[in-house]
Amino acid sequence: MSSKTVVITGANKSIGYETARQLARLGYRIWLGCRDASRGEAAVQSLIAEGHDVRLLPIDVTRDDSVQAAAARVQDEDGRLDVLINNAGIPGKAKAAPSAQSIDDIRSVYETNVFGPIRVTQAFLPLLKSAGRANVVMVSSGLGSLGWLSDPANQFYGVNILGYNSSKSALNAIALSFAKELASIGIKVDAVDPGYTATDFNNHSGYRTVEQAAAGIVWLATQDPSGPSGRFYFEQDQIPW
Repeated sequence: MSSKTVVITGANKSIGYETARQLARLGYRIWLGCRDASRGEAAVQSLIAEGHDVRLLPIDVTRDDSVQAAAARVQDEDGRLDVLINNAGIPGKAKAAPSAQSIDDIRSVYETNVFGPIRVTQAFLPLLKSAGRANVVMVSSGLGSLGWLSDPANQFYGVNILGYNSSKSALNAIALSFAKELASIGIKVDAVDPGYTATDFNNHSGYRTVEQAAAGIVWLATQDPSGPSGRFYFEQDQIPW
């Protein structure tokens, strides 16, 4: 068994996949979480071919039964979890103005980006506790930073996407709430902005590579759990909520 284990949701492609690869290179056992088992299996086999310890973990973060089944499997096979990375997320209909975005679309975004990480963190908490010390990473976005979005000088000031932006602001608040509760038992919870990365989310218009984006997540996931908790980071620097 590898010395440490990690569950990564939404990890069959892009930033999640590269995060899995980088952590696997550090010796972590990877539970590669994905909603589509066939796509997930292809990603798992690709990483196994590189010599990594990777297992497929089918998980739909919007469904209680799927999340509970995933947690039960990790419990049965490993009995603990050192790192949980809540990476799964969706953009919603980004072209709609705040006044035009439908409640149904916003609700869909929140189900994955907000309620999903809560659901997953709660389900895996017993496993994180079993590790003694553990890290939880919420993959957020600079578009969730109220400090940045309210600053006319910031590059993202003009990106006004109601559903997605507010879902990431909510995710930051969730990270802080869990951090305050779990600090006393050695579980560190933080949020990270991977930056504007070229992915399917933005039709590959981002200026950062998935390797750069994943590096910040991996840095945070591998921090000493006894260190400061409840922070928001980009490129290893703390940024405003």
